Amino acid sequence: MTVIDRFLTYVTFDTTSDETSDTCPSTAKQLILADYLVKELKDIGITDAMRDENGYVYGHVPASAGMENEPKIGLIAHMDTSPDVSGKDVKPQIITFDGTNAPMVDKRYVGEQLIVTDQTTLLGADDKAGVAEIIAACDVLMKDAAIKHGQISICFTPDEEIGRGADRFDFERFDAVYAYTVDGGELGGIECENFNAASVKLIVHGINTHPGSAKNKMRNAILFLHEFIALLPPAETPAHTEGYEGFYHINAVEGDETSASLHMLIRDHSDAMFEKRKAFVADTVRYLGGKYGENTFDLTITDSYRNMRVIIDKYPEIVKRAENAMRACGITPEITAIRGGTDGARLSFEGLPCPNLSTGGMGFHSIYEAIPVKALEKMTEILVKLVSASEA
Repeated sequence: MTVIDRFLTYVTFDTTSDETSDTCPSTAKQLILADYLVKELKDIGITDAMRDENGYVYGHVPASAGMENEPKIGLIAHMDTSPDVSGKDVKPQIITFDGTNAPMVDKRYVGEQLIVTDQTTLLGADDKAGVAEIIAACDVLMKDAAIKHGQISICFTPDEEIGRGADRFDFERFDAVYAYTVDGGELGGIECENFNAASVKLIVHGINTHPGSAKNKMRNAILFLHEFIALLPPAETPAHTEGYEGFYHINAVEGDETSASLHMLIRDHSDAMFEKRKAFVADTVRYLGGKYGENTFDLTITDSYRNMRVIIDKYPEIVKRAENAMRACGITPEITAIRGGTDGARLSFEGLPCPNLSTGGMGFHSIYEAIPVKALEKMTEILVKLVSASEA
């Protein structure tokens, strides 16, 4: 089975995660893919493949004879897909890109074969491309004894898209000195820093009454919430920022006159600016509370993950290893900052240094998600090179 075959199969599994759930995994349907991947790993000879009670899949490619003292390297990808766009009934198709038939794909890919959807769902390259590439690379290693390597530790996590992928990661079972998440974008990317991230939940309490006799009585929660939104910096949104610029992102609003709420993301690469953004939100709510009453607003700010650069900078050799593997496979590496996060950010802070590598995909979390066929094949080749003893 090729990496393309694997990917086209995996994306048909609906694995959307759900941040409103308090279970692990957040959706039981993730377990269906997890069990399928255990079978896939066993089929290629990884006899210790298993799924734990939390939905995490683990397995190990044993070290080659004489390579038992090589560093144990981990490869990690996540199984869930973003709840932002439906992941149900994904219908992948392979097209030849003509410059117009895949929105959001750069013109430099004209003439290449792309895997896309019918534009009613996301594709799931984030991160089933990473899953497929890891399993395909392990298949090569299990079949070709000429490729010498130390132990390769594998994990596929649930719930990464809702910030919980590292919550119940079993470090002892995984058993690696360092690892790489395979969860990035276009081919060649090596990501060693990410956003600091927090989520905001704001609930506004109002009082409703008949609009015909509401003067000095009605307290419209929708209007109070609108006032909060209007106080946010209008140019500091995802649509107006790039690179290292941070933002506020409102991704859900609901309510009526009696009760209204919003969910918002806070992101920034700078630790200092991240703290300032959280303080600004808290100060804004405090100001509005003074204006409309302190019990009018309920604010919760929850940190999700931190910028892993402070950890990865201590281990330049693992970044260099990835750069060398890419160059050896004819790809120019590009060290970039993630405008997002990965499981690796939290894992790095918990003792497992874990930069993020490209998958080749693009347009994540949208109906225009796409991945070049060649990227899946090349990334598999890169992973094989990455873990081989020749890169030590």
